[in-house]
Amino acid sequence: MLYDAYEMQRSMLAGASAMANFGAGLLQNPANPFAYLGGGAIVGSALEVFAHAAAPRGKPAFGLDHTTIDGRDVAVVEEIVLRKPFGQLKRFRREGVEGGPKLLIVAPMSGHYATLLRGTVERMLPFADVHITDWRDVKLVPLSDGRFDLDDYIDYLVEFLAAMGTDDAPRSHMLAVCQPSVPAYAAAAVMSADRHPNRPLTLTMMGGPVDTREAPTAVNTLATERPHAWFRQNVIVTVPMTYPGAGRQVYPGFLQLAGFMSMNLGNHLISHWELFKHLVQGDGDSAEATKRFYEEYRSVCDMTSEFYLQTIETVFQRHALPKGEYLHRGKRVDPGAITDIGLLAIEGERDDISGLGQTRAALTLATNLPAEKKRYLMAEGVGHYGIFNGSKWRNRIAPVCEDFMTANG
Repeated sequence: MLYDAYEMQRSMLAGASAMANFGAGLLQNPANPFAYLGGGAIVGSALEVFAHAAAPRGKPAFGLDHTTIDGRDVAVVEEIVLRKPFGQLKRFRREGVEGGPKLLIVAPMSGHYATLLRGTVERMLPFADVHITDWRDVKLVPLSDGRFDLDDYIDYLVEFLAAMGTDDAPRSHMLAVCQPSVPAYAAAAVMSADRHPNRPLTLTMMGGPVDTREAPTAVNTLATERPHAWFRQNVIVTVPMTYPGAGRQVYPGFLQLAGFMSMNLGNHLISHWELFKHLVQGDGDSAEATKRFYEEYRSVCDMTSEFYLQTIETVFQRHALPKGEYLHRGKRVDPGAITDIGLLAIEGERDDISGLGQTRAALTLATNLPAEKKRYLMAEGVGHYGIFNGSKWRNRIAPVCEDFMTANG
């Protein structure tokens, strides 16, 4: 019923958004004499803000068609290297550029599309042959394609790294942003224990919940103050019949978005007020920057109930990985098996999603990895989103990632 109610509301808002957008265009049209009357610009700007906030959104495009390498423009072409039911391995091929380090960016499966990491990909393109985990919106995955949980997530990463490997360069670098730090770390340990030829050269973990007992945040508290059964009963819904994944049990993206928005409601209200002021003042550039952020932020997708519930239980409630109790396909994951994979842990000083120390714990758990293959960076003045996007990511954090990958390549 919850999903059906949401779909009904979304349809109604889509119509209201279209009408508001039409009204805004009319009131902001220089050819309309009423646009010059008192209050016309204000009403038009208010309608535009509402139209943008209420508009329906699908999966955004990466839109990265070129990069700059050594001062010259290089065309970039997206291609699918490996397609799986719940996600695909996407490559950003740089035309005419051969060799260089290969990098798998592991996007979070946390209610947003991989395009949330557009800025991460864009910054690394001049340095590496970039691939990314392009996860699907599971309401579009038929029930006949089976289930997807943390074990499957790890298996996908192993398959993706194997698909990237060649005879000349079997090993790639891996960079995990936020939530996938845990399964990426587990994949590195599993592949190390198996001496897998395609195990990563390095693993960079950025703002990841490896040990959520360290500096718990509001997100961690929410996951631990309620029993596992509460999440199953209150946030898991069934996909409506209007989608290919009809009947699938999911944690819907709109609930995830509502949770994140409510955590920082004041900031979001201020952002929309600033958007309104920019539009009234005619500051198109500032208004467009805010719009682009919310276009991406509000583009949400669903995740399977089994993946969501297993993550809540294993990562946030039982702390299985740091306690040595994490299992993959029934076999204990041993971080001590990591002996030749460089580990870089990056945390933001102002991260309100993953507190300080949660990601750094991965370095301590890798007891048999030499100290020279471990590195830690605490990015001063940086929040969660700023770890992987924005000027601080581009100018202060990405160079550290590149240096570490080069040193361990």
